[in-house]
Amino acid sequence: MTSYGVSLLSGGLDSTTVTAMAAKEIDHLTALTFAYGQTHSKEVARSRLIAKALGVRQKVIDLSFLKDIAWYSALLDPKEFELPEADDLPSTKAGIPNSYVPLRNTIFIAIAMAYLESTILHDIEILGNHPGDLISKVFLAPNVIDYSGYPDCRPEFFSSIQDTINLGSKLSNEYDIQTEMVTPVIHLSKKQIVELGTEIRAPLNLTWSCYKGGEVPCQRCDSCLFRAKGFREAGMNDPALEDLE
Repeated sequence: MTSYGVSLLSGGLDSTTVTAMAAKEIDHLTALTFAYGQTHSKEVARSRLIAKALGVRQKVIDLSFLKDIAWYSALLDPKEFELPEADDLPSTKAGIPNSYVPLRNTIFIAIAMAYLESTILHDIEILGNHPGDLISKVFLAPNVIDYSGYPDCRPEFFSSIQDTINLGSKLSNEYDIQTEMVTPVIHLSKKQIVELGTEIRAPLNLTWSCYKGGEVPCQRCDSCLFRAKGFREAGMNDPALEDLE
């Protein structure tokens, strides 16, 4: 069997760990990174370093138009919406924060699948590979343990969109190749993700999680707090912070 996959690589801790896992499993893997009008380009820049460190092919896709469509988010319009900060993690559980980008994961998955399907259809119809020997997977890094409450990070969302993608794809309907949405860290705590990433030697020192784009992480946004909590509970220093010293 020959496996094809894409991994959504944001440049953060979770997606880097998942991409490192995918790199060990998939024969033909592409890391997809979306530049969607984020308030800073730190993660995108880090993703390039991460893909290089992992030896994975990467495509950075310009989705800057998204800020004009899914504009109701502090990640895309910090002048209109103040990025959430928290003095303690429980306070982040009070509803869906304004860092949520409307239907971001739905859009990302549709684009990722279009790219992956194009790649596999080319190999079947142009290169002559037998469809019965091919495996198709999309790797993502959502999490429902230490996360901010985004509705498109839940297991039921990924189960549903997997069915929808397969219902609407030529790959599934003509060649009976079912694409799997792989979410290996969805039920792991941030501590467990840190331990896993360290175990498989993912380049965690290159990752960036902060919502803000300063020289150093702000240590105030919920993403920074969850990350710090994970390393603290794992009894480890954050290698990305050590590299900044």
